[in-house]
Amino acid sequence: MAGRILITGGTGLIGTRLSEMLIDQGYEVAHLSRQVPQFSHYKTFKWDLERNYIDDNVLSYADYIINLAGSSVAEGKWTKERKKEIVDSRIKSTRLLRECLSKTNHHVKAFISASAVGIYGDTSDRLVTEESTYGNDFLAEVCKHWESAAWEIHEQQIRTCIFRVGVVLSNKGGALPQIARPIKLMAGAPLGSGKQYMSWIHVDDLCRLFIRAIEDTSFQGVYNAVAPNPVTNEQFTKILASVMHKPLTGLKVPAIGLKLALGEMSEVVLAGQRVSNNKLMRMGFTFDYHNVQQALESFYAAENV
Repeated sequence: MAGRILITGGTGLIGTRLSEMLIDQGYEVAHLSRQVPQFSHYKTFKWDLERNYIDDNVLSYADYIINLAGSSVAEGKWTKERKKEIVDSRIKSTRLLRECLSKTNHHVKAFISASAVGIYGDTSDRLVTEESTYGNDFLAEVCKHWESAAWEIHEQQIRTCIFRVGVVLSNKGGALPQIARPIKLMAGAPLGSGKQYMSWIHVDDLCRLFIRAIEDTSFQGVYNAVAPNPVTNEQFTKILASVMHKPLTGLKVPAIGLKLALGEMSEVVLAGQRVSNNKLMRMGFTFDYHNVQQALESFYAAENV
């Protein structure tokens, strides 16, 4: 089922792997980016959120739009300026797409957008579903506004699918290399209490899910994009150390130290979400990576052979 896929945030962790997998399956892929690289494997259209500008040729190209644009929440302290960048990179970009779709003749069949399980706030050990109440911290507010902007595209009679993504596991970037680094140095330890849940997903399963949403028109609305078996931070750390054949310190990184070092951004690692993927499973989606040990071994087992 070939088609032309336009990806915002296509050079990020998810977008890079998704682009590769789409090409392998016969799709044509283009990126929508703030910078047009001199050399790229992919056709690149330019947009500028500050100027509210987007290349006029974008929508005549796309059969499907996958919206991954968003500044990383884990880079730099959450100053007032940084928070604005995190919000604007998601909401402004999505609304610019909506504005262009409303004014342009196009053949976009579906709009598939990322969100995050952070929308639920810190859920402790409570299992949450897509119908659960939302949190009220900064990340939850970002996700709420992000999803609201994405859902405005659905109002234009375009099939819209939103994936609330958990912690994406990849050895190419994101959270995993940051967690693995102190373990490699034999300084690994759970963060805070270690009891906070991590709802995770292997990057390849996530990309397969985006592709499934392109091809299966029954995918509409909101889904939790997480693997079947969430684990606590302590469980995750111990399993990762075991896979890497490294010892842990036997200590824990105190929450107060993380708060002093990271400020408000410490909620990224100290808050937890135990998230159900039952709605996704009912859609018939199957995971290649069901448990976290299997997922981690796909990245690190070869290093220890």
